[in-house]
Amino acid sequence: MEICPKCGLPKSICICETIAKGEQRIRVRTVKRKFGKLTTLIEGIDTKSVNIKDIAKKLKQSFVCGGTVKGSTIELQGNHKAKIKDKLIELGFSADMVEVI
Repeated sequence: MEICPKCGLPKSICICETIAKGEQRIRVRTVKRKFGKLTTLIEGIDTKSVNIKDIAKKLKQSFVCGGTVKGSTIELQGNHKAKIKDKLIELGFSADMVEVI
């Protein structure tokens, strides 16, 4: 049985990622890219404590769009500002810490 080095619990019941999700201040904004295309940027997710690629995958599946992870920023194709906060809360992030600009 593998033990988590942070919390000391077995990996199967480790809660480190859940706790980390509640503490992160996330900013969501849109930017206009080449040819007038809108892109939604999700910034402020700590890549050390949360699997950012897994979150990006779930967001892309939910919004049926393309996207990528660049550093600690998730980029989604299209304007998803209206629905992104509810989806991030559903994924375990704190409602108070998600700011849509």
